[in-house]
Amino acid sequence: MDIILVPGFWLDASSWEEVTPALAAAGHTCHPLTLPGLESKNAKRAGLTLKDHIDAVVKTVDALEGKVVLVGHSGGGAVIHGVADARPDRVARNIYVDSGPLGEGGVINDELPADGDDVPFPPWDGFEDADLTDLTEDLRKAFRARAIPEPKGVAHGRQRLHDVRRYEVPATVIACQFPSSLLQEWIDAGHPFTAELARIRDVEFVDLPTGHWPQFTKPAELAQAILAAVDRAT
Repeated sequence: MDIILVPGFWLDASSWEEVTPALAAAGHTCHPLTLPGLESKNAKRAGLTLKDHIDAVVKTVDALEGKVVLVGHSGGGAVIHGVADARPDRVARNIYVDSGPLGEGGVINDELPADGDDVPFPPWDGFEDADLTDLTEDLRKAFRARAIPEPKGVAHGRQRLHDVRRYEVPATVIACQFPSSLLQEWIDAGHPFTAELARIRDVEFVDLPTGHWPQFTKPAELAQAILAAVDRAT
């Protein structure tokens, strides 16, 4: 199976480097992506939008044969949901890593401070304690050293969706910083945060207790959770 891995904010394809070996060893072909504007700290980010990130992933899907599995971490969840909207017949399963689908008109995070066209990586006190679980001092230093500013138009721009067949794409939510039981409570209560997720017809929840970046804090466990979801897709 072709597995396309979409990183969250401030990260490039290398952020998956401790996850992909186990996927490849299981016989899958991995396509970790670096999205537009994340090529380097000096890359041009002016004018880039969420649609540009979605289109970049769609281009990868179109270059492959057959169905694919999409993995989206954090803000990458909005991206893979947009791809499922654009190519619902090509996606065998969406795997949301501590993330979820972003509905029509939603924004990923327009509260993140911008500096011109960039959203710089925030100081650690800008995150919740739950985000930082298991993120050791060494991991924090390595993360900050590799972090690349996110394009403002991606973080603050609105999601635009067109095809209700996106709700037919099966989904796996790998819950990390808070348990999946809380997500299910929000769905049952009709919380706006989970409104789009509630519309997906086939959703499974997997708990992987750690902080918001399991690809750094628990990469082996994340790989196994992804593999189990891919197995269900095939």
